[in-house]
Amino acid sequence: MRYYSLLLSLLLFSCKDALDTAVTADPYTEIKKALSIDPAALENYAAQGKPTYVNKDNTAANPITDKVATLGRVLFYDKNLSVNNGFSCASCHKQEFAFGDTAVSSLGVDNGRTIRHSMRLINSRFANEAKFFWNERAASLEAQTTMPIQDHLELGFSGQTGRGNMTSLITKLGGIGYYKELFKLAYGDATITEARMQTALAQFIRSIQSFDSKYDVGRAQVPNDGAPFPNFTAQENAGKNLFLAPPIFNGNSERIGGGFGCQGCHQAPEFDIDPNSRNNGFIGVIGSTQIDLDNTRSPSLRDILNASGVANTPFMHTAASQTIRQVLNHYNTIAAGPRNTNLDARLKPNNIGQNLQMTPAEIDAMVAFLRTLTGKDVYTNKKWGNPFL
Repeated sequence: MRYYSLLLSLLLFSCKDALDTAVTADPYTEIKKALSIDPAALENYAAQGKPTYVNKDNTAANPITDKVATLGRVLFYDKNLSVNNGFSCASCHKQEFAFGDTAVSSLGVDNGRTIRHSMRLINSRFANEAKFFWNERAASLEAQTTMPIQDHLELGFSGQTGRGNMTSLITKLGGIGYYKELFKLAYGDATITEARMQTALAQFIRSIQSFDSKYDVGRAQVPNDGAPFPNFTAQENAGKNLFLAPPIFNGNSERIGGGFGCQGCHQAPEFDIDPNSRNNGFIGVIGSTQIDLDNTRSPSLRDILNASGVANTPFMHTAASQTIRQVLNHYNTIAAGPRNTNLDARLKPNNIGQNLQMTPAEIDAMVAFLRTLTGKDVYTNKKWGNPFL
């Protein structure tokens, strides 16, 4: 009898020990093994805040949470999202270049190339324009996020020439331990869907913000953009005035007063693109003599230059301009040729391409002002960095 009592006690103890182990088992072992992420101390994505003078915010349909944005960060950097495990979203949108690419066209799987220059992603949350890609073919950021994944030239899950499709990718991710844990952390269960991936990627991208520039220090001290910024040099304030003020033209569309009118399309203080903008006169196609008239989207002008004043990436959908001075030279004299039937009317007053007649001093002032839009934190903050390092 004593033997059976002892055996029963041992069995009960073993069951209790197994139960305790199951209860206390770490549900995030795969995350901790593969990623530099602590699920118990997530980075702050949801409560970053923004300056009081910034009024635009397009997160209403998909509010940012720390858990979902964390999943988005992993998806953004994970090369498993390409058919050959060699590329990720971050391959074309690099943190050190304001989440853009220095290449004219970005490299994808099997040496494929993007057909347009990769757009920078800074402050995409703070814009009126909801559509994405240069030609606005994605109705939302959410829709945009998985289109490169399914592009045959980019990440390759196109379903073409024997390649897998989005269903194949979802199956692939379902076999990776840290995704089971991340999706459960983000959504309460481990189910992986394209819609959930889109939500997470969009939240992470919208979290990438830059509001610690010299411009922001000055703007916080004045009632509006038109007031002189006390922390600016005379040249920087002159450049700001040129940016904000509309030009005054004569009948030949030659500027005889006012500024450059940049504010008409790139609206301070967010410096996002006016959704009603048409194309800006760049109508080329990379590697072709054809024309492309439908590129009307633009990223924010924030962080177009790095701390040294060098362009983070080439400009325009064709990467046709390597420097900001080349960009200004383009806008100085717009060619309103008959082939471009979609040129923005603000660039052709009197139906004649504008001639801003910029002086060297004005160009220097504009460059000085645009340099004030560059921040610091966004280039190095680990919350937007590679979680696999």
